[in-house]
Amino acid sequence: MHLYVVDNSPTDAIRNHFDDLSFVTYIFPNENLGYGKAHNLAIKQILDESDYHLVLNPDIIVNEAALKDMLAYLQANVNVGLLMPKVLYANGETQYLCKLFPTPFDLIMRRFIPAFISGALQKRLDQYELKHKDYKQMMEVPNLSGCFMLLRVEVLKIVGLFDESFFMYLEDTDLSRRINMQFKTMYYPEVSIVHHYEKGSYKSFKLLKYHIVSAFRYFNKYGWFFDTVRTTINGRMKA
Repeated sequence: MHLYVVDNSPTDAIRNHFDDLSFVTYIFPNENLGYGKAHNLAIKQILDESDYHLVLNPDIIVNEAALKDMLAYLQANVNVGLLMPKVLYANGETQYLCKLFPTPFDLIMRRFIPAFISGALQKRLDQYELKHKDYKQMMEVPNLSGCFMLLRVEVLKIVGLFDESFFMYLEDTDLSRRINMQFKTMYYPEVSIVHHYEKGSYKSFKLLKYHIVSAFRYFNKYGWFFDTVRTTINGRMKA
């Protein structure tokens, strides 16, 4: 296993933590490239060297046994291009990170009016987060979170890497969607990880702006109100 650290910080102050470690490649672009573009710096280095690549947020805790289990699953299921485990908060509660493909209304409702959601709106939000599904069971999910994406490299060669036009937010939805069109994107609750979920765009106007810009890019790319792929796959998942 080889670790790639892509440091989007304004300085390379942490470089000396990695330079003497043979299993680590430290990448310092000297600017904040954004989530997808920075990850692509690492992915491009492993396209001809590795069978699998793990996209991992820095606020994740995962153990070796979980990684071995997921890799074994991918090795046994060659039609799976993307795997995400069960994701927990630090207190052990489940994070509902399996989602449908978003509509503009879903994103607006989830981001801007969560305190006012009830009744039919709450039911719609629960459906968007697939809360009607059993999170203890393995299932194919079209939209998996970018906090932890275990990817098959051969699949990335076919569908492409992260779309670098997304600076931050929805680049994971875009990649998950492109993989799901040709391969399986699986939720795998046989193992779990801990995610210290920051919800940055809820606390920072700058991150909120990135979120809004990415939403416009996503719906301009796939359709705002008419998206036949979204309609078909979401309809199937709601059953």
